[in-house]
Amino acid sequence: MNVDSAILGLIINIIINIVIIAPALWLSGILLAGKNKAKFTDALWIVTLGTIVSAVFGYFLWEGIIASVILMVILLGLVKHFFNCGWIKAVIISIVAVIIFIIIAAILALIGIGIGFYLI
Repeated sequence: MNVDSAILGLIINIIINIVIIAPALWLSGILLAGKNKAKFTDALWIVTLGTIVSAVFGYFLWEGIIASVILMVILLGLVKHFFNCGWIKAVIISIVAVIIFIIIAAILALIGIGIGFYLI
């Protein structure tokens, strides 16, 4: 694998994840952790570091149950650390972020804006 293309792919993946995931994570953090603890920059850091850790796991470890559990704990640890909350609240924030993302995606789909890429 070409290192330059891997780094470029990682950067593109980080940017896409920031645009799509960070706002939902931030809104969820505001709702559950409070606006004093959940800053948008914290959501950006969570998404950026989570994407990098996920890429490293995907490169060095085969996808499996153990790798998925370890990655999930690391991602929840990032939410816990940056939003200054406990483990249970980090899990709830993550679940609510997924729900917020689904609602936003459904609303965008209803008005004709899809989340995805169309290759010509």
